[in-house]
Amino acid sequence: MSIADIILNRRTIHTFKKEKVPDTLIEEALRTSRWAPNHYLTEPWRFYLLGDQAKSAIIEENSALITCAKGEHVAAIKSRRWSAVPGWLVMTVLKSHDEKKQLEDYAACCCVAQNFMLYLWEQGVGVKWTTGEVVSTIEFAQTVGFDSDAERPVGLFWYGFPEQVGTQMRKPLEDSLQHVL
Repeated sequence: MSIADIILNRRTIHTFKKEKVPDTLIEEALRTSRWAPNHYLTEPWRFYLLGDQAKSAIIEENSALITCAKGEHVAAIKSRRWSAVPGWLVMTVLKSHDEKKQLEDYAACCCVAQNFMLYLWEQGVGVKWTTGEVVSTIEFAQTVGFDSDAERPVGLFWYGFPEQVGTQMRKPLEDSLQHVL
């Protein structure tokens, strides 16, 4: 596949097959993805591959949040769906007191995230990047094992071999492109 084909065909995956993706493939995807642009070569990203114990704790934390907001029935549905996701990765960005640097570092992490998803898509692996409420809790940071005073989450990345791939449309380019003379 050409890079254009990969970009045009990649989709967010919501349901995955049970088969686990080898950690070696994820590590290679991360090794390659880190070649994203980053101002002053700060390399502000940190990655955490989660095992079953961490996944279970996060599912439990999320279930408590959802139960309070939407009730036990919705929490149970989400817990079942989350439990079926075979691979979990957390990416964080180093915090900075300099607002411009923080923005540049977050943008660099977003570039890494896109590289990661495109690399895996080429290998037949789908990803969902999520930033739900649980990702911003102190319990999440403690479960994952990062210092929330030094790092903040860019997102939780679920990955696996796609059970199904949806379709998607985009607005015409003319809706967002302006020619300025």
